[in-house]
Amino acid sequence: MKDTDFIKYIREATLHEIEDLSIEQLNTIPEGFNNNIIWNAAHLIASDQRMFYLRTGQTPIVSTTFIVKYQKGTRPDGYVNENEVKEIKELLLYSIEKFDLDLKRDLFKNYEQWTTSYGNTISSIDDAIVFLPFHEGLHLGCIKALKKLVK
Repeated sequence: MKDTDFIKYIREATLHEIEDLSIEQLNTIPEGFNNNIIWNAAHLIASDQRMFYLRTGQTPIVSTTFIVKYQKGTRPDGYVNENEVKEIKELLLYSIEKFDLDLKRDLFKNYEQWTTSYGNTISSIDDAIVFLPFHEGLHLGCIKALKKLVK
């Protein structure tokens, strides 16, 4: 199994968790929480785009507005409508499939080193590929917890 296959597997599990939820459930912020399920799903995309594309000087597949809206430290800033939910669901898999193709094209040579909030230093695209499943798992756990509260 390639590293990107494992990331795709986590994304498929994320899609499975949210597929039966209504637009209202996806947008609900339960008491005591600062985000919702659809924010967590979109955050995964914004994070992979920052980690893989922006840190290597490549053009992300989503807009800067999308990345800024869902980056670390943000909160939902309004209702995510049906069209946006559909786009987020599609991007969950497409962004990793596109990354895999771009990885095979050897686009990610220069990497801007950074340190995660967990203290991991990411110095290369390979480091980012190893770190991303950890990050994805944290947010999948958040989605599962939120789902219990909105169902």
